[in-house]
Amino acid sequence: MNTRSLGRRLLTLALTAPFVLGASVPAVAADAYPSRPVKILVGYSAGGAVDAIARSVGQRMAAILGQPVVVENKPGAGTNIAIKSLTSSPPDGYTLLLAANALAVNPSMYQPAPYDLDRDFTPIASVGRVPVVFAVREGSPIKTLPELVAAAKAKPGGVTVATPGNGATPHLAMELFQHTAGLKLSHVPYKGGAQAITDALGGHVDVVAVNALEVLPLVKGGKLKVLAVMSTERSAVLPGVPTVAESGYPGFEASVWYGFVAPAGLPAPVLAKLHEAVQKALESKEVRDQLAAAGGVPLPGPTAQFEKLLKTDAARYGQLIREANIKPD
Repeated sequence: MNTRSLGRRLLTLALTAPFVLGASVPAVAADAYPSRPVKILVGYSAGGAVDAIARSVGQRMAAILGQPVVVENKPGAGTNIAIKSLTSSPPDGYTLLLAANALAVNPSMYQPAPYDLDRDFTPIASVGRVPVVFAVREGSPIKTLPELVAAAKAKPGGVTVATPGNGATPHLAMELFQHTAGLKLSHVPYKGGAQAITDALGGHVDVVAVNALEVLPLVKGGKLKVLAVMSTERSAVLPGVPTVAESGYPGFEASVWYGFVAPAGLPAPVLAKLHEAVQKALESKEVRDQLAAAGGVPLPGPTAQFEKLLKTDAARYGQLIREANIKPD
């Protein structure tokens, strides 16, 4: 081989070697992942619905991934503390967030926006959905959703609706319903669902809007009556309760959903492995039972499905927040 030919071969090798090496790194990383415990951040206190679902799904994922999965609660600031912790973490698949609707809502609710939904996250998979419900105390003169509508139209602003707080999903669901039904309800925000329910039981407010999980024990005990569920289909734990859509408002839907996200830049092979682990976890009886106990249903499906859900909710609730001038507590 002459000198010129050898020079050309060395130059070609020098130019192509970095690309060959770079192409092989993700495959090696994916094969090695996970090599240590995976952390799931939860933006709510221990013992709540999101925490319970994170622990149930995490336990199954640990068995599937072959590494411990640890849940870390970081409540506060409308879940923004947990979200900040996530976005500050490296995109290596070892820090995840089990998010709820607040992830899509907060960029419109808080100003300046605490993060960019498109830029700062890698969606992984949806997990489940729990309907928001309208409920009244047993013995209330309002016994059906049409009766609620009639009372509100007869006296605009005269029907009080308690929610867990400004900007919470039940509050947004209430705002969405009054816009859809063309009526005016009087919103009474609380610091969480428990006190809102207590005051509904005591007759201090007419209606309470919360997720199904929070009212189930009182419904079973005969102390609360659910007027309607806001999911697209009837709830398995409240089969006799009509949906809002069935009650005269076709297409209406407002639910609390849960899904996993990672920091932006998560390598595709790691994303694929995590997505597969979530899908397998959702097939387990333990996880399905946990979701059912919360009044919800699993939401398996491709990452694109969850990404679409995020964008859809960000758009519709963002518009609602701006039009109703909703501010955080």
